[in-house]
Amino acid sequence: MLSKKEKKLIREIWERLSPVAEDIGADALLSRGSAHLSSHGKKIVLAIAEGAKDISQLTVTLAPLQTLHAYQLRIDPTNFKLLSHCMLVTLACYLGEGFTPEAHAAMDKFLSAFAAVLAEKYR
Repeated sequence: MLSKKEKKLIREIWERLSPVAEDIGADALLSRGSAHLSSHGKKIVLAIAEGAKDISQLTVTLAPLQTLHAYQLRIDPTNFKLLSHCMLVTLACYLGEGFTPEAHAAMDKFLSAFAAVLAEKYR
């Protein structure tokens, strides 16, 4: 799925952006004015950053979130794909020229995998 170089690039991006997780999350959720959604956006970004630390263990890392979203919150799994796209656009805005075609492709693969793993409990 992801090459070693892509995994390294993804880890580096999330390490760099984790300090502004709340801002990125709020922008991705289109909710700068809502304290609740900003807080939730931060949780999302930090979960993505945590998953990026060891992409090969993404299913294990996200297991608690899979259960929460599928069985308790009952979130429509289509929303994971939509959030993935919103996050990709937000990252492009934050990283500017640093969001190279290689970074874009790697992040798109990673966020697609992230969304797919979150949706696994729905099957």
